[in-house]
Amino acid sequence: MIGADGEQLGVMTPEDALIVAREDGLDLVEVAANSRPPVCRIMDYGKYKYEQKKKSASKKSHSATLKEVKLRPGTDQHDLNFKLNNARKFLMDGDKVKVTVMFRGREMVHTSRGRTQLDEVRKQLGAIAKMESAPRMEGRFMSMILVADREAVAEAKRVAEGDAEEATAASKTAKASPEKSKKEVKKTAGETSDGNVESDESAKDESAKEESANEPAELSPAASD
Repeated sequence: MIGADGEQLGVMTPEDALIVAREDGLDLVEVAANSRPPVCRIMDYGKYKYEQKKKSASKKSHSATLKEVKLRPGTDQHDLNFKLNNARKFLMDGDKVKVTVMFRGREMVHTSRGRTQLDEVRKQLGAIAKMESAPRMEGRFMSMILVADREAVAEAKRVAEGDAEEATAASKTAKASPEKSKKEVKKTAGETSDGNVESDESAKDESAKEESANEPAELSPAASD
């Protein structure tokens, strides 16, 4: 029997062990069933399971996975950008990236193009990528393995978070500005409308006066003769 603090309590019956565990408000857990006699320990079993689960999750989150990005010697810039985005995401997540250029038929004569493309990939990924395995041929494939530079990745994440905060602030400012502009436009439109009414009425009066002046005067029959 092992106590909660790791002390040896000696050999006792299961009933007595349960009484000791209950007095401490803890659980009696069998930790070595194949021993003779079996070994039990007094502990908080719920807390123990939680800590084991937390440790297991921590190990999984820190284990790097090898991802692969495949290219061809003639991969155009648009497709290359798409592949680079995937590689960048893998590196930011802490994974390793295997970049492979595949050759077919007569393309094997121009393997230098594949090396040039791998160099371009590393160049465009920038400081977040470090070379773990230099480019080498494996049959019809030329591959290199990249790993994340932790300091560069951390800096890139800080910059991304800062940009996100600035974008959020700009969005809030943009939402507030249109409401203010609408009020100002509405007020200005009302003042202009009043002025235009007066101007239109004045224009109508002037037009009527001009038409009246241009019309011939009505003559009496005597004057006509």
